[in-house]
Amino acid sequence: MDAPDTSGQSAAANGDHAAAAPPPLSKSARKKQMKQQMREKRKAERKSAEKERKRQELERKRREWDEKLAGASEEERARLVESRREARKERMERRSEERGMKVARLRRAAEVGQKLVIDLEFGHLMSPNEIHSLVQQVMYCYAVNGRCASPAHLWLTGCRGEIETQLQRLPGYDKWIIEKERKSYIEALDDQKENMVYLTADAEVELQELDPAKIYIIGGLVDRNRWKGITLEKAKEQGIQSAKLPIGGYLKMSSSKVLTVNQVVEILVKFLETRDWKTAFFQVIPQRKMCEDESETRTEEAEMDSEQAEDGNEVEGASGDDSEVEGELEEGERKRLRVEKPISE
Repeated sequence: MDAPDTSGQSAAANGDHAAAAPPPLSKSARKKQMKQQMREKRKAERKSAEKERKRQELERKRREWDEKLAGASEEERARLVESRREARKERMERRSEERGMKVARLRRAAEVGQKLVIDLEFGHLMSPNEIHSLVQQVMYCYAVNGRCASPAHLWLTGCRGEIETQLQRLPGYDKWIIEKERKSYIEALDDQKENMVYLTADAEVELQELDPAKIYIIGGLVDRNRWKGITLEKAKEQGIQSAKLPIGGYLKMSSSKVLTVNQVVEILVKFLETRDWKTAFFQVIPQRKMCEDESETRTEEAEMDSEQAEDGNEVEGASGDDSEVEGELEEGERKRLRVEKPISE
């Protein structure tokens, strides 16, 4: 008697991640969830406090500027405004030059750079808040890669659904110099499957070097502890190689060795610059945890950059100077001078 055919059941089991319901949260997972909620609350409070600090700083500088102009003659006032205008013009020209150099680096990377793929096919396993967090991490990945002297060639694959919708809402996303594919990496790079390496903390092989011919894949999944082993399982099912970053040889992690997407990308691009894993790890992973606090800080920075871009402020090349404040003040003063200027002139 022939054995029953279970191949269909096996295939369904292997490919049924989309239909799988998340396992019930354990006591430890619930505690982590509560901690995450507290972190989100503290983050919102910090952002609110930072906005208020910036508002007060703007008001202070505006008062100082008004007082300075009030005590100056008409000629001195015009000279002060012109001097500030020239300084701002120089800053904007410098930033424009920096942007041009960044574009040139990224276009060069698209031709010869190390291929790094962010796999966005896990959207169905994440909550809306987790998808939002992932999108912010992707934004930070693009920003940090663009600042590198030798950037990687970044790919977004499986870019569809809610993840794609949220990415398209990011200011300037349509101008990103990055590969955006709705197809999976297997389909988009179908002739290079033998060169693919899925980076996962569950792999047995440690990555020692970055091979320019290889394509390194990073799983775009938030809260991987709920889905432990899913990226390794995916790599095995697809018949592609897997490897993990050699963290254990350089750092003693106080908890999980699972890193955020932006941390992995930043470690890889730092390694491309330095060819030194220790330097890359210590520059990216904070010493306390070593994961959570720095990830929050970096994601907050990316969110603040996004908010600034939405407000029309300069993000690229921001150096922490008074350029934005000065820009507002000098524009106001130019209007006032035009109003006060005698008609006879």
